[in-house]
Amino acid sequence: MVVLATKCYVEGDARERALDGLQSLVDNAIGELGVEYDVGVRHDDFPSVTVEGEDETVARNVLDERWGTITPDFESGDTYTGTLESWDESGFVLDAGEDIRVPSAELGLGPGTPEQIRTRFGLVQHVPMQFVYGEPHRLADAERDRLYEWSRGAGRVNANSATRGEVRATVNRAGHATDIVTVERLGLLEQSIICGEGTDPPGLLSSIGGYLPAELLCVVP
Repeated sequence: MVVLATKCYVEGDARERALDGLQSLVDNAIGELGVEYDVGVRHDDFPSVTVEGEDETVARNVLDERWGTITPDFESGDTYTGTLESWDESGFVLDAGEDIRVPSAELGLGPGTPEQIRTRFGLVQHVPMQFVYGEPHRLADAERDRLYEWSRGAGRVNANSATRGEVRATVNRAGHATDIVTVERLGLLEQSIICGEGTDPPGLLSSIGGYLPAELLCVVP
């Protein structure tokens, strides 16, 4: 079984839509390989994919590369993926099957409190993030590079609790289809709207906020 490092934490019809979307994503990723698979959700909201067949190892590697995976075993110095669950004065807490506390000094994202850093980089709750396991734990260099790259772009609006299709439909409904480049999938229910040149991220957030019941945060270059 492969446990994906993203979460399905919504309920009701929204959960069904999210799982339908995940089924399609998994099918696109490994559907042509020689495997049979089944998608489910664990008690802690992490999706699981049971994979069997001659291409099982390849399929597992493909899923791990795309989503990251949750493992019961950690090795010091290795890189893993967890989801941002909480933050306080002392740092971030990532859920990687167990709570991983990344101290403020190990975030490596510039000055400010963890809350200020979270807001500055548009880190909505549950967004997947890479970390290096150790004493202390720290954000992975690749994760830091990714977030700094966000801050050097044209701007973003990040959202949680919505599928990529739902976010794209919301942008279109609000009349901003030509103001964005694309909607980038960060996790199953965490999306990043990449603004076009000349689009104001706070203005876009204000315009779509009434249509999208989600946490929305801007990344302003």
